[in-house]
Amino acid sequence: MYMKMQNLNVLLVVVLFFATCHTSLSITDGLLPNGDFEHGPKASDLKGSVITGHNAIPNWTTTGFVEYIKSGQKQGDMLLIVPEGTYAVRLGNEASIKQKIQLEKGKFYSLTFSAARTCAQEEKLNVSVVPTTEKSDWGVFPVQTMYGSNGWDSYACGFKADYPELEIVIHNPGMEEDPACGPLIDSVALKTLNPPRRTRDNLLKNGNFEEGPYMFPNTSWGVLIPPHIEDAHSPLPGWMVESLKAVKYIDSNHFAVPAGKRAVELVAGKESVIAQNVKTTIGKVYVLTFAVGDANNSCEGSMVVEAFAGGDTVQVPYQSKGKGGFVRGKLRFKAVSARTRVRFLSTFYTMKNDNSGSLCGPVIDDIRLLSVRYPGRA
Repeated sequence: MYMKMQNLNVLLVVVLFFATCHTSLSITDGLLPNGDFEHGPKASDLKGSVITGHNAIPNWTTTGFVEYIKSGQKQGDMLLIVPEGTYAVRLGNEASIKQKIQLEKGKFYSLTFSAARTCAQEEKLNVSVVPTTEKSDWGVFPVQTMYGSNGWDSYACGFKADYPELEIVIHNPGMEEDPACGPLIDSVALKTLNPPRRTRDNLLKNGNFEEGPYMFPNTSWGVLIPPHIEDAHSPLPGWMVESLKAVKYIDSNHFAVPAGKRAVELVAGKESVIAQNVKTTIGKVYVLTFAVGDANNSCEGSMVVEAFAGGDTVQVPYQSKGKGGFVRGKLRFKAVSARTRVRFLSTFYTMKNDNSGSLCGPVIDDIRLLSVRYPGRA
């Protein structure tokens, strides 16, 4: 009898543990619990594809008009495709999904998720982390411009954990006539970011882009860093996106990368700009070097990357055959202020030669900035 009571106590502890996990879970790098939505609602919590219970999806809380979508499901003549696995969710007007997680207070994190348009033309997503002590830990993601050839893109944003328990919220602020006309969401993941430091070999932080957001290993479209991202909580540490359009973070597992494992593709011409502020000494001469290439993703044609620093600029042309390769660029300049902004953009707009109509562009990588001890020899 005593052994039976012991077993019951153990069982009760296990049940209470999993009940608590539904509310708040400690996260390591990778998918959130049920971040791919493969564990779905019970049949009693569905009316067709519409979720009727707020806690119907394990580990998630939903509000508003949320649908549980199976890959291959049709809406009229439109086929709904899920990027990974079999299931995703669709957020209608003013709908949201939320999950509470436990993080290390004071650490920096990036959130990566995949999204696709359905029938609305001006789709946007609000992503927030609550509670927070700063107003900047949220982002608006425009999803009307698609860069992935299959209709899906992955997005990333960065934030600082101001509290040990936070709630991740993805919200569709849409006001469409059809409440179901909202974006599909799949594969939500977190990664701890380690703030990079400047070194004697490079005055720029994260000049090789090796530190950045989580990338889903089974997807081949990279991760978009959205526009107007400041450096304080950038998912690409050290760098800002100071443009109207996103830049794309790519890896060597799926793309051609000039150096290391990660790089940035400038996918929207002059509307894709990355920048970094660096401390400089007025009157001192510096040399900026970098690699320009293509990602081996059918992005063909004449490309030009423009680099700016200290009032000087250089244009580095690259003739892409869409099969990988790169050239080196160099800009020598004299600092005119105590802080110099280093900027990169693509001169031209380019589209993939795969009949998808997707925007693409030159890849930049291995960016280095050094002072010149003997200016006459630079």
